Amino acid sequence: MKIVIVGAGALGAYFGARWKEAGEDVTFLVRPKRASQLKKHGLKIQSRQGDYYIEQPELVEDATKIQEADLVLLAVKGYHLDGTLEQLQVLTDKGAKVLPVLNGIEHIQILQKKLGKNNVLGGLSFIISTLDEQGGVVHTSEFHDLVFGPLTPDQDDICRQIDAASKKANFNARWSDDIETDMWKKYMFITSFSGITTAADLPIGTIRNFPETFEIAKAMLQEMKLLANQHNINLTKEHVDQAVQRLNGLDKTATSSMHQDRRKGISLEVEHLHGGALRLAAESEIELPTIRAVYGLIKPFA
Repeated sequence: MKIVIVGAGALGAYFGARWKEAGEDVTFLVRPKRASQLKKHGLKIQSRQGDYYIEQPELVEDATKIQEADLVLLAVKGYHLDGTLEQLQVLTDKGAKVLPVLNGIEHIQILQKKLGKNNVLGGLSFIISTLDEQGGVVHTSEFHDLVFGPLTPDQDDICRQIDAASKKANFNARWSDDIETDMWKKYMFITSFSGITTAADLPIGTIRNFPETFEIAKAMLQEMKLLANQHNINLTKEHVDQAVQRLNGLDKTATSSMHQDRRKGISLEVEHLHGGALRLAAESEIELPTIRAVYGLIKPFA
């Protein structure tokens, strides 16, 4: 496949590099500052799953310069979504399908409205990674998972292609038969994990040491389950228990990308994640008091 990575940050650059390592044709569509960084230093992956280095990654700054594209991995932060829509339109006009791995859920409807329902797949990822000072990816979690699936019946062919390409790559890929439920499960987890670590300004291990604080994370999981149920997504008590187990299974030093961004003093995705949950709750006329409180605590740092 001809794969384009839109959003070559710690997530997009990681999966793009792994596909490149497996022999796929990968191009990174980047802004000028990121292009300059990658031209100077190349793209280095530092990972407990194996290091990799691309000395001269294929870079473009304008989607019109890309002649062919089969798949776009969209890995921008939520607050950059609007700025990518025109570039994505250029690529879908060339026949590409878009696999978004943004946190949250609101972006799916935005993308479908702009690009057409048939051009937007469902997707999510589980990985903890960040960029170092030279723009290399530092992957610090044992897991590096990419989940994808069709949102319309005619998307099975592109899913087969993604599956084939990813089987050769050094990450865990899964074709989901119920990608909407999987996206909501991720939304539930990341709202809790990013919310509690960012609001408390602490890694998950310290939070677990204080049951009163960890209860806030659990309460957010319960509220996200309620929200999903209001949107006809069958999240259950078992799904909540699995999310708690996942929080308990993280390394004590682990923290969320949003918390890492707070530490760096850069923009946060709180409006896309927690703000999005509150907007969806308002549409359903339900209250999410814990998420509202955490949103208020994080908002001054956004």
